[in-house]
Amino acid sequence: MDGLDLIKTFREVAFRRSFSRAAISLGMSKATVSRYVAELEERSGVRLLNRSTRSLSLTDAGQVLLDRSADLVNMAEATLNDLQAHASHPRGRLRMSAPHGLIAGWLSDVIAEFIKLYPDVYVSLVFTNSEIDLIEEGIDIHLTGGRIDDMNLIVRRLVPFDMVVCASPAYWARRGIPRVPEDLARHDVLSYSAKPTTHLPFETDGKAIDVPVHSRLEANDAVALIELALRGAGVAYVPEPLALSHLDRGALVPVLREHMPHDHWLYAAYSQRRHNSAAMRTMLDFLEQSMGATGEPPVFPRMTPVEAAACTLSRATEVVRVATTSAERTDRLLPQS
Repeated sequence: MDGLDLIKTFREVAFRRSFSRAAISLGMSKATVSRYVAELEERSGVRLLNRSTRSLSLTDAGQVLLDRSADLVNMAEATLNDLQAHASHPRGRLRMSAPHGLIAGWLSDVIAEFIKLYPDVYVSLVFTNSEIDLIEEGIDIHLTGGRIDDMNLIVRRLVPFDMVVCASPAYWARRGIPRVPEDLARHDVLSYSAKPTTHLPFETDGKAIDVPVHSRLEANDAVALIELALRGAGVAYVPEPLALSHLDRGALVPVLREHMPHDHWLYAAYSQRRHNSAAMRTMLDFLEQSMGATGEPPVFPRMTPVEAAACTLSRATEVVRVATTSAERTDRLLPQS
């Protein structure tokens, strides 16, 4: 029997000055109450109660235990109440991890709304593009768009998303637009260094294919690859939601749309613990519901019409400049009449 239960039983007997009345108060049999007190005396090695057929009183040791156990019992009961509250009401610290790109747009909106609805929850966000040990790092929920092979984790699908192959208009003007996936072999691919890119997945006539590519630069962050693609450094193969605002305003131009696979998901992963907190369960449901309500993938905030028009004008000017420069170079190579 747990020592705390033995002490609580002893205290009830001491207050009631009777095994029978203590048994009624505790909802136990008189024999069980007597056995608990006897076990406590055996564990402590001292007699706690003076018993007679007509009276019951505390020994000196019993009085010491009664006096000193009050704070212990109160603290234990308060702690148990807090633990039960954690299991039933969202509260306390919730530690989450996610790729860097998710902080923009969707995840920011979700977290902001969540902490408004659940003011007793403290959310701690960790952004990383590396594989992490959830148990070792103390992570409650990990969001990822990549495959999860750890059999010790529970994985919940949140929403599907598409990948996109894209580059700046200036890059396509300079290097030519690929018509089939195999054309990427002659392009500079910006690769994701977490998983070395020697091949990229595509689909042709409903069949999955892996196309060999040449990488000139790598980074461990898809957002960094997008920024480099915007500057004409090469071709990025990235989650479309992260590049959507740039695609909408024409700063990046997608290609090979009909060859893109459609089996990518945003996942929430968490460890197989027997008792998960109410805060964790609520956040998982909140993430799933925020996606399920629209069925749309997470996106970056879109640009205003004024910003989009300015960027489109800038893009058009750049394309004209590249084309003009190319024509001037050709003219210089032609024999003069």
